[in-house]
Amino acid sequence: MDHLIATGMLSAKFAADKPSEIAVTDQRDARTFLDLHENANRLANGLRKRGLSAGDSIALMCGNRIEFVEVLLAALRIGLRLTPVNWHLSEEEAQYIIADCEAKALIAEAGITNAWHAPANDTEFRITIDGGSEGDEAYEALLAAASPADPERPTLGTVMLYTSGTTGRPKGVYRKKPMPVPPQLDGTLADFDPDHDAQLVCGPMYHAAPLLFDVAWPLNSGVPIHLLDRWDSEDVLRLIQDKKITHAHMVPIMFQRLLDLPEEMRLSADTRSLKKIYHGAAPCPAGVKRSMIDWLGPILEEYYAGSEGGAGFSISSQEWLEKPGSVGRVPFPDAIRIVDEHGAPTPPGVDGEIFHRTDPNLPFEYFKSPEKTAGKIRDGYFTLGDIGHVDEDGYLFLTGRSAECIISGGVNIYPTEIDNVLAQDPVIEDVCVVGAPNEEWGEEVRAVVQLVDGTDPNSDTAAAILARASKTLSGYKMPKQVDFVDSLPRLPSGKIPRARVRETYWQGRARQI
Repeated sequence: MDHLIATGMLSAKFAADKPSEIAVTDQRDARTFLDLHENANRLANGLRKRGLSAGDSIALMCGNRIEFVEVLLAALRIGLRLTPVNWHLSEEEAQYIIADCEAKALIAEAGITNAWHAPANDTEFRITIDGGSEGDEAYEALLAAASPADPERPTLGTVMLYTSGTTGRPKGVYRKKPMPVPPQLDGTLADFDPDHDAQLVCGPMYHAAPLLFDVAWPLNSGVPIHLLDRWDSEDVLRLIQDKKITHAHMVPIMFQRLLDLPEEMRLSADTRSLKKIYHGAAPCPAGVKRSMIDWLGPILEEYYAGSEGGAGFSISSQEWLEKPGSVGRVPFPDAIRIVDEHGAPTPPGVDGEIFHRTDPNLPFEYFKSPEKTAGKIRDGYFTLGDIGHVDEDGYLFLTGRSAECIISGGVNIYPTEIDNVLAQDPVIEDVCVVGAPNEEWGEEVRAVVQLVDGTDPNSDTAAAILARASKTLSGYKMPKQVDFVDSLPRLPSGKIPRARVRETYWQGRARQI
């Protein structure tokens, strides 16, 4: 078993133990455990035949479909470094990541890349799912021509996810050593029963949390996963009922979408199979969480972490009802440090910036970005930019966040990227993008703009600014509104104090996130 874990070959065990049982379904197809294992082998052997070897990088760009899982397993068993790319990104943004991660191959849905104006930068070859452009290799043809036998000399690969940068382009969270994921059975947070449990995958698998909770944990435990390509509240309830779903990962906006369904529809759905719903990535309004617990029972398990990792915070529904608003008890001594603006430790109950202890066995760095690494890590601790405090009982509460991060619907958006695009607009003299309160999404992107002299600050000007920005920015990064000001504050250093601009939108609110 240890050898299978260390080489990413756990699927071999399940292919042998229960070959005809369903391992993964999507809205198009299904794979048994044997099918999944053999297809991953075919892809691994096919990629090796095309010259890829351990340590090489590949990029993957597709939705929640079975091929995503096959690519993940193939990369992990032959030592590749896999970067899943957010398919919501614009062509320019996606091409940057593909080039920056040094991908030798891109595997992508044809529907995504066929619309691009240029081939993937610097890749040696491209494999397309569901057809593709001239010169691409068809994913289905590669599998058909390759051997389903276990690859020789399997070696565990890695996954490098990209997290947006506070000073510009996103950067990969890189670990030199692979991170084995053992089965999550009795006594673990997941507490899987492989004979009866089933996992729903309703968030995008290119994000860290769904990739771990929804894919790696269940598959390495012999638990089937059921993929939903795009969120649909009625489909979620249908899948829970039809597939007897026991586990799922969601973000607060998904809770709100479910609670917005007609009460008769919600209550008539059979959700008795559910055992655990993980949630995190964004603050959950207390009323929303209480309503979910009232409806489904105390099955919500909140966690607190980032793509870089974290100290291991989690809190059960029962604990949260006693400590509403907390993300969990500090898991071990020195797991975090909370410091004031001068770097001095804060006492219990006093807010400060939260630093998490880095894992000495699996340290991370930002890929090809030593300056960003140095700016985030201090003396073995790193920060996600969150503000909070620990109470006298050792429970952590998040109360604020660095103004350099906007979290909208559970998605991290870094305003500097948007600043840089808007600043190129000929009618904009100065700009500062911030997160403004949004009752449904938590925060929304707001552009605070100083116009060049002689430009009218009216709705037509705002619409024109947004139209020009939409040619570069992904839809989820687009400002929901442009607010015009006579001038923006600047420090002697020349920087705009983003927190000062942001606070005008949050005045009078108890929480600043």
